[in-house]
Amino acid sequence: MKLSKVACGLAAGIIWGLAIFSATIWVIVSGGGGQHLILLDRFYIGYSVTFGGSFLGLIYGFIDGFVVGWIFALLYNVFARSKKG
Repeated sequence: MKLSKVACGLAAGIIWGLAIFSATIWVIVSGGGGQHLILLDRFYIGYSVTFGGSFLGLIYGFIDGFVVGWIFALLYNVFARSKKG
């Protein structure tokens, strides 16, 4: 079975982007400090635990997730093909 790199990338990107977005919104709404989420600004330039930062985190998360999902599907296809032969 061959995995679609684009489909895997889109699925992972959407999941990771929404995870960062919803975690940021949750911290804002619940009034928590978000000490762990603040660390994301080391990886995502401009990110902060604000409503604007949640949208920036959504974009960064989608890009990261897409790249990881695409690479996963690529490696899966390479190793699955080599195992058949």
